[in-house]
Amino acid sequence: MGAGASAARGGCRAGLAWRLSRCGSSAAEAPATKAEDDSFLQWFLLLIPVTAFGLGTWQVQRRKWKLNLIAELESRIMAEPVPLPADPMELKTLEYRPVKVRGHFDHSKELYMMPRTLVDPAREAQEAGRLTSSVQSGAYVITPFHCTDLGVTILVNRGFVPRKKVNPDTRRKGQIEGEVDLVGMVRLTETRKPFVPENNPERNHWHYRDLDAMAKLTGADPIFIDADFKSTVPGGPIGGQTRVTLRNEHLQYILTWYGLCAATSYLWFKKFMRRTPGL
Repeated sequence: MGAGASAARGGCRAGLAWRLSRCGSSAAEAPATKAEDDSFLQWFLLLIPVTAFGLGTWQVQRRKWKLNLIAELESRIMAEPVPLPADPMELKTLEYRPVKVRGHFDHSKELYMMPRTLVDPAREAQEAGRLTSSVQSGAYVITPFHCTDLGVTILVNRGFVPRKKVNPDTRRKGQIEGEVDLVGMVRLTETRKPFVPENNPERNHWHYRDLDAMAKLTGADPIFIDADFKSTVPGGPIGGQTRVTLRNEHLQYILTWYGLCAATSYLWFKKFMRRTPGL
């Protein structure tokens, strides 16, 4: 009986030692697992400021590209007019470049781009920031123009007329007859943007420049220019309706991304680096 009791006590001591050893092992594993989780979280969260810095740097490059594009466009707009090239393929590199032509209009085949508003930089600057505007709706009058020297017929945006003057019978005085010299900016064909209605040739309502369709309907070549303001005559469309807008909001994006990078870098340093032993 003494031997049995001794064996039982030995077994209990062995079981207790095993359990204590197991508990000690689990207690040692817990800090190691927590350290691994913190390490993963530390480097994962570092991706936020790194990514923000990369996007900010990308916007710096985009801003340089946009400023160069704006400078190139401004120099092209302000350039001296050149004769309209005889080769239509050459026009693809001349958008917004002033060209000069001589010939006569065919008012019987007018097209109307509508609805449109008058391009008036002085008025727009005066009304900037206002909740209401005095702008009126109307149309651009697109008229075939036979170029005497080149022997081709092109399309000319003569300019803006208010809605009540769209009918040519209401503006007979402004229907130029005979040969004239014109200066205008080359414009290329457009693709329909989202939410812009389809053109309606049957009703002669054009919402965007589809040069092939316009040329087919009028018998002209798919060449299009916006007549300048000097082409305006009393009672006729108001020329100079080329709207040139290039958004340049890259500085705002740069400040946003670099600001996010700085803020998240500070938070990351405060959370992970200040508690590191030896720092």
